[in-house]
Amino acid sequence: MSALENEIGSLEGLPTHELKITWRRLYRAEPPRCMPRDLMIRALAYRLQERAHGGLAPATKRKLRSLVVEIEARGVQVFDPGVALKPGARLIREWAGETHTVIVLEDGFDYDGERYPSLTKIAAKITGAHWSGPRFFGIGKTRARPVAVADATDE
Repeated sequence: MSALENEIGSLEGLPTHELKITWRRLYRAEPPRCMPRDLMIRALAYRLQERAHGGLAPATKRKLRSLVVEIEARGVQVFDPGVALKPGARLIREWAGETHTVIVLEDGFDYDGERYPSLTKIAAKITGAHWSGPRFFGIGKTRARPVAVADATDE
């Protein structure tokens, strides 16, 4: 077991006052007054890992900050995190009596053995007309027709 694993494992056994001392050391600030003990342990474990392995990418931090600003300005009910398609997921759509399957890749999509940068290009190839790719495949707020999305691991 590594030193980091030992340190994280020992957090659970520390008395609350020791957790607060550790918080001050790691965050250079006072711990929140009403934070439950289990949440404090999780936050400390995250901080230890962050220091050892690095934190979030700057782009991710910027995105999170912008989301906070949007939620504070417009309220939680308007927040739409969008759909995150994982590599290996399959999008299945029936069109003109034929079933079309798209596989999500790290850097685009595979349809009929060819790589495409966007779902919109695939939708255009299938229909011969301009469609919003996400809308065509039923991803997002408005669904054109039912769609099945399954991970490749679910087979």
